[in-house]
Amino acid sequence: MSFLLREMPESERPRERLLKNGVKSLSNYELLAIILRTGSRSVSAIDLAKELLARYPAIDRLNEATVEELQEIKGVGRAKAVALLAAIELGKRINIPCVAKVKVQTPYQSYLYLRDSLQHLNQEHLVAVYLNSQSEIIAERTISIGTLTHTLFNCRDILKWGLKLSAKGIIIAHNHPSGNPEPSAEDYEITVRLVKAAAIVEILIVDHIIIGKNRYYSFMEHKKI
Repeated sequence: MSFLLREMPESERPRERLLKNGVKSLSNYELLAIILRTGSRSVSAIDLAKELLARYPAIDRLNEATVEELQEIKGVGRAKAVALLAAIELGKRINIPCVAKVKVQTPYQSYLYLRDSLQHLNQEHLVAVYLNSQSEIIAERTISIGTLTHTLFNCRDILKWGLKLSAKGIIIAHNHPSGNPEPSAEDYEITVRLVKAAAIVEILIVDHIIIGKNRYYSFMEHKKI
């Protein structure tokens, strides 16, 4: 007997089961139903997912499906087909090992890594680069975007992501649209505050790089950190 999702007990719905028991507890059709989100007026997302698996009993064959082929299944329109293929592609990319991680061990290497993305911006951008214990970059995040002369420096956001990523070190950087990378009194004050806050959670602030036009200022190089 077929039930629409809204007719199922809430505890048996895929999304609620995922939240309660974890993603690994779900079957393939339940995972597909979450991606599909909705069915049609007469067919639930679960029934639609089961129909997909009947068409592709070896689930890895979905990897070879096209938008047009998926749309041949009643209830699967273009939006659902695109969402499915996007989810499949994302899963493939996650499983591709990183061939070579970028390692930054000197202020100049940090500058070269950040230069092209920051030096031509017309607003101040604050970026945090997160490192593992081998000084390899594991993530980069734009923390805030400010004005021509000022950016919002949020220590909490910087460290929150560091803890989520289990980072061992952080390089922070921001640009000076004026082209002059010399730090302001506020730059010094905020850097000291961040270093102290990071020490509490055992994360090292490796450097603070200010990017100007074809030049930079490193707090590490100037022994200010």
